[in-house]
Amino acid sequence: MSVTTPGLAEGVTEQINREAVEALAAEEPGWLRERRLEAWSVYESTPIPSKKLEEWRYTDLSKKLSLDELSLLPWAERQFSEANAPSELRSAMASDRAASGHLVELDGSVARVDLQDELASKGVLLTSIRSAVQSHPDLVEELLATEAVPAESGKFQALNAALWTDGILLHVPRGVRMELPIRVSRWISEAGRALFSRTLIVADEGSRVSFVDEVLSPDFTRQTFVSSAVEVFARNGAQVQFVSLQRLGRGAFHLSQQRTLADNDSTLDTLNVSLGGSVARIDLNAELRGAGANSDMLGLYFGEEDQHFDHNTRQDHRAPHTKSDLLYKGALDGRARAVFRGIIKVHRGAQQTDAYQTNRNLLLSNEARADSLPNLEIEADDVRCSHGATVGQLDQDHLFYLMSRGLPRAQAERLVVMGFLGEVLSRLPLGGVVEKVSSIIEDRLRA
Repeated sequence: MSVTTPGLAEGVTEQINREAVEALAAEEPGWLRERRLEAWSVYESTPIPSKKLEEWRYTDLSKKLSLDELSLLPWAERQFSEANAPSELRSAMASDRAASGHLVELDGSVARVDLQDELASKGVLLTSIRSAVQSHPDLVEELLATEAVPAESGKFQALNAALWTDGILLHVPRGVRMELPIRVSRWISEAGRALFSRTLIVADEGSRVSFVDEVLSPDFTRQTFVSSAVEVFARNGAQVQFVSLQRLGRGAFHLSQQRTLADNDSTLDTLNVSLGGSVARIDLNAELRGAGANSDMLGLYFGEEDQHFDHNTRQDHRAPHTKSDLLYKGALDGRARAVFRGIIKVHRGAQQTDAYQTNRNLLLSNEARADSLPNLEIEADDVRCSHGATVGQLDQDHLFYLMSRGLPRAQAERLVVMGFLGEVLSRLPLGGVVEKVSSIIEDRLRA
């Protein structure tokens, strides 16, 4: 289906260029127009990352991404109808458990939002960023692409800041504690497109919220680029859980740039699950900027055939008495490849930092490959920091033990893999997420 963004001139809507940025901003407030154009200037003046950069050494964009061959997926008003929704999307939503609210995004446009009346009466805001630009301009102007993921962060951060068409805003007021998660379902259907979206989550003092974001698509015959910028703010004493579940089809290049900012005595946990796409890259920067802040950073990935997963993480300790614990685990079959690069950065004055970083990889074939590069950079003298990484194959002793108890080899291998990956899921046992991820991986192992 052909769609056109209102206000964009014919012939301009699908180009990745300055004219598209100007057209997007034509009917927007002056501050947003200026921010978009500044971001485009940063994008144009910033070289595309190459293998010469440490953070991109193992992901060659010259071979993995062809921006020049992509056209923009413009915004259009869309409505969600369960009866007409793709079966994959219906199935994913049906398996979700009870929630405080739901949001559905179709091809980059927020198509449905619902929120419990009790939470809405307490001031919880769940809406599209596109709408919030008009309805809550002060909040969006202050925080969108400013502190967390500004254009100056890098070339692709700038491109997203210039060309985003829609996204999600969740604001939880002071003291509001949500017992059930917000669940987001995103569906992308158009091949050969470039899609840019943003997520802005603000949890005020003493609040609590869980946010589960799932993105799906069919397999694509042409490369499709999905760019997402995620900005999460946990104010003093807030508790936030952010979960990303990526289940895109083959042919998709998924780029997620995430920044979490944790203030005094807050807890800000993340879980990134990468199962789909041909290429998936996550840049996660967790900044513990308030004394007593805490962050668990969890990641799980399962690759097969020629999938390529790249995880670039940073645990940024800027205040004393902060704690972070990163655990990323993945299993790789076929010719799949995984890259992990993580750094624990302890700034001067961040005494009594407690930080850990672990990456473990399980190779299920002789052609699979994993590269792991953990790092420490410490400028304080009263800290506890450690890191570790492993790459190995299935433990033959474990397999022998299970098979000696009468299990077929295939079933024994599934149990070993699920046990290996299950440690990650057990650390953030949100209802529905564990079951869904486990089921997907088990189905792949049976194939």
